[in-house]
Amino acid sequence: MENILIKTEGLRKSFFKGKTEIPVIRGVDFTIHAGETVAITGASGVGKSTLLHILGTLETPTSGKVLFGQNQQDLFGLSEKALALFRNRALGFIFQFHYLLPEFTAVENVMMPALIAGHPKGAAQKQAKELLSFVGLGHRLQHRPSELSGGEQQRVAIARAVILRPRLILADELTGNLDSDNSTNVMELLRSLNQSTGVGILLVTHDLELANKMQRVLVMRDGKFV
Repeated sequence: MENILIKTEGLRKSFFKGKTEIPVIRGVDFTIHAGETVAITGASGVGKSTLLHILGTLETPTSGKVLFGQNQQDLFGLSEKALALFRNRALGFIFQFHYLLPEFTAVENVMMPALIAGHPKGAAQKQAKELLSFVGLGHRLQHRPSELSGGEQQRVAIARAVILRPRLILADELTGNLDSDNSTNVMELLRSLNQSTGVGILLVTHDLELANKMQRVLVMRDGKFV
């Protein structure tokens, strides 16, 4: 069997306004293999972010399946508790707005997922410091988000996303608020993480230059790939 990381079958998602159905995802079938880097591009409103949220189990599909790993685990067949555990351990999320906690330092922000997962504080802190050094912020450990630049904040968010060694990173317009130099640096960092850890990356972006740095580019139009 192929080394499948995540796979969708007949995925559909509609929203309802009163009795009016508004289809957003219109039957998506695709596969990402372990360690693969994939970009999804397309105009605003075609369903890219909705698809990403479904793959991250943050939203539920109207119909279809999301299957994960070699055993093809049907994610939406899991209980809420099991799904939350899966999300915490197997996925890393990076968004355009990094959602760092303003009252905590960089190292404390990065530690947070490990502490939530029940890891010892000392081990979590050690790993967070190592990751921040890896992303070039070893000298900014005790700085709060307000004391960091936009590019530095995004690198903290990346370190936070990978502290539990996820199998897949889901990134939504992560360079949308960055200048071109910082965008390039962030993308190179993700590629370096992919090469050093084997983590898969699924990136949603409007930026074709950044998309083309991924191994595969998928174009979305009207809720499906073209």
